[in-house]
Amino acid sequence: MLQDDAAAADDRGFTQVLKEQFIQGGAGFMGIVLLCLILGLAVAIERIIYLNMASTNTTKLKQQVEDALASGGVEAAKEVCRNTKGPVASIYYQGLDRAGESIESAEKAVVAYGGVQMGQLEKNVSWLSLFIAIAPMLGFMGTVIGMIQAFQKISAVGNLSASLIAGDIQVALLTTVFGLITAIILQIFYNYIIAKIDSIVNDMEDSSIILIDMLVDHKK
Repeated sequence: MLQDDAAAADDRGFTQVLKEQFIQGGAGFMGIVLLCLILGLAVAIERIIYLNMASTNTTKLKQQVEDALASGGVEAAKEVCRNTKGPVASIYYQGLDRAGESIESAEKAVVAYGGVQMGQLEKNVSWLSLFIAIAPMLGFMGTVIGMIQAFQKISAVGNLSASLIAGDIQVALLTTVFGLITAIILQIFYNYIIAKIDSIVNDMEDSSIILIDMLVDHKK
């Protein structure tokens, strides 16, 4: 009999079983957990697309700007930056735009605009961390409520019956499981996004130093 039940579960497939378990968990808390997963994935996908578009081959850009400075001056270097996407190219442009004033002005512009670009890279990431924190909390809350309902039934009937409270306990545990699954999925995306941001920020800082050195050499 147990083998027949296991075979039937296999025939339904993982997606069908998951759907049934989700429905059994109750529409209240499970719906909120699902909403956290959907919103979290939307933020994660948007950030990943933005960060991939913001990535720049800094070595190639540095060489192009250096060659443009040597052959056509600051305006030619600015044109190279205008035709290149990404925060590094934008920082280069801001520094070159202030190069006519002084090296100190160019350095201040690079630092100030670097902060602006960093804010753009980290935009909406806090929402992702919020969903990671909320999902398991909602799952645990569903578990606590399910256990309370189970004990209320025991108190009302006056005896402990497994069949009486099994449904409430199952609902309680399912909410925790789905809350943890949601948090784990979003945590993987969050770590990838943070690593990507750190990589771009390091490129921005290194490129800023290189740009100032190039401007100093160009002034000589």
